Amino acid sequence: MAESKDPTNANLEESETKKPKSMAAQTGLPERETVGTTGEEGAHGDVSASAGSKLAAPETEPVVKPATKPAKRKKEEPAPVQAARESLSLSADEIDKPKVVKAKGSKNIHSGIAHVLSTFNNTIVTITDMKGNVIGWSSAGKVGFKGSRKSTAYAAQMVAQDASRQAMGHGLKEVEVLVKGPGAGRESAVRALQAVGLDLTVIRDVTPMPHNGCRPPKPRRV
Repeated sequence: MAESKDPTNANLEESETKKPKSMAAQTGLPERETVGTTGEEGAHGDVSASAGSKLAAPETEPVVKPATKPAKRKKEEPAPVQAARESLSLSADEIDKPKVVKAKGSKNIHSGIAHVLSTFNNTIVTITDMKGNVIGWSSAGKVGFKGSRKSTAYAAQMVAQDASRQAMGHGLKEVEVLVKGPGAGRESAVRALQAVGLDLTVIRDVTPMPHNGCRPPKPRRV
């Protein structure tokens, strides 16, 4: 008897023969198993894949701006030399003693007289021997003061120092001081003479005072 073929089996065989072969079968390589991920595993897999792609991407180097040239340093200007401040104090300790240079025609005068003329505009100091012969003199203008500074106490101090330096070059050591005038340099000149190193034997005020000797002028008529 002839075997009767099952129509269902025949249809399955035909469908199997008609199925296209996979890429692995065509190339001869073994097929890889594909594992489907669902739920949390799929989410983690996507994150890891994205993180891997970010890490694998080449990092872009930060843009470095070219360094600016250092600013040129200004030439350091030397600080202006401040002029020596004037010592306005009249204390004997702070007065500098002048350098005494022996005069060429030294007269070897031991004692003398210091005439101090102090007005409202100037101060003049003249040092003489006991007979009145001048051995040293100075004034505010000679020392270098001008204008209203000539009548100051500091100018009188410098004048007395200059005059005493000249006189001490002749060997002067002690003086009598005769003060004349109402100016501001009366006391400062005397203190400067003492601070320089001279011995003051007498200090006398010889300012002329009127005592009704001269006839007064007539009153002014306007």
